[in-house]
Amino acid sequence: MWKEFKNFIMTGNVIDLAVAVILAGAVGLVVNGFVTDIMMPIVGNFAGGVDFADLKYVLSPADIAADGTIIKPENAIMYGKWVNSIINLLIVGFVLFIIVKAYNKTKKPKAPAAPAGPTELDVLKEIRDALKK
Repeated sequence: MWKEFKNFIMTGNVIDLAVAVILAGAVGLVVNGFVTDIMMPIVGNFAGGVDFADLKYVLSPADIAADGTIIKPENAIMYGKWVNSIINLLIVGFVLFIIVKAYNKTKKPKAPAAPAGPTELDVLKEIRDALKK
């Protein structure tokens, strides 16, 4: 059983998958940083200086004591974080679209198939017709 597992793990497909997952995690961090640190401030600036992560709909406000301590925290729907996620998804999708489009341009187009010559049967028919004449 150990030998079977070792053969399975050392198969090229599993190694390729492991590398792909690790790279995907790293690319995910880079893209997330790009969206959070670069794109969202730009989008927020065009939206009137709004930071979407702070947008919320308060269902029940927090109860705060006279000394400033929170007795009961507020209950709020944090829809701004969801808006950030949607914008993140759109940006990641667009970046992936550009990458795939650029990759497809680097592929060499397939050469057109050579025109098919006459088959053996066609040649024999031509000989037959020539002999008849």
